[in-house]
Amino acid sequence: MARRHSHGPLLAAVLAIAPLIASAGRAIPRLDLSPYPKPAPGERRWVIQLPGVLPPAPAGGVAGDPRSWGVQLVVGEEMPVDCNIRRISGQLRVSDVPGWGYPIYRLEGPNAGLAITTLMACPKGQPKPIRFVTLGGDPVLAPYNVSLPIVVYLPERLELRWRVWRPLEPLQPARAL
Repeated sequence: MARRHSHGPLLAAVLAIAPLIASAGRAIPRLDLSPYPKPAPGERRWVIQLPGVLPPAPAGGVAGDPRSWGVQLVVGEEMPVDCNIRRISGQLRVSDVPGWGYPIYRLEGPNAGLAITTLMACPKGQPKPIRFVTLGGDPVLAPYNVSLPIVVYLPERLELRWRVWRPLEPLQPARAL
């Protein structure tokens, strides 16, 4: 007589943990923000936790080494705009968390966070679409480091957006003249 094995409980257990095992490679470590200062009154703390693995670069791209990647930090505010040029004032400056050496970014400068604009006379009745008005000046690139979050302190009404920059072309030799 054939012996029957009951695999029901074992099969149920394997099926129950399969999604956990499958998602383990995608897990994001818990953020430890204890070394970072709390935001000052009127400020908000923005945190970016970078993914450890990115999709491959487009065909022919050379972006395989994360040491050559950067994270562009874009500070701004959505507001109605007209024919004038608008920017957010201030500079995003990097400093270290005292005693830790972790980088933090903070908007600084006279009138930091205020919208500045040209004063051209716009045509009457021109629509005023909502646009994301950004910080003036050069883009801010933070190093791509999956080991540490990118922590940015901004005035409460501003927001932070970001994108990863990866080189698509190989390094080119320069000429010494």
